[in-house]
Amino acid sequence: MAIGFDKGFQMHAQGMVLRSQRAEVIASNIANADTPGYKAKGMDFSQAMAQATQRQQGQISKTHEKHFDIRTQVDNSVQYRVPNQPDTGDSNTVDVQVERNLYLENSLEYQASVQFLNGKIKAYKKVISGGQ
Repeated sequence: MAIGFDKGFQMHAQGMVLRSQRAEVIASNIANADTPGYKAKGMDFSQAMAQATQRQQGQISKTHEKHFDIRTQVDNSVQYRVPNQPDTGDSNTVDVQVERNLYLENSLEYQASVQFLNGKIKAYKKVISGGQ
């Protein structure tokens, strides 16, 4: 009986990739906080995860592993963020405090995913070794 490692790790691994990409978007906002005209971007994690899940389901329905998925994959989860502060005169929409909080929240969620995956790996190891 084969153990489905792909199904066990695929969703969480994709979530970690998306959290990493979200960290890059937030870091880019922080780096450009003093750039005139820069518009802050945000990533809708739940929308990105839904798109990733749809792509995974599309891959499962292939009849052969070398077939291409001809559907267009438009990633529209990264969008410009609506500013929550008035224009400071340079048309920059980055609020550094908000970005730092979002970065911290994303980091904590990433760490939680890592700990969850570690727990899954330990459980698989226990099953494979026979509970020793």
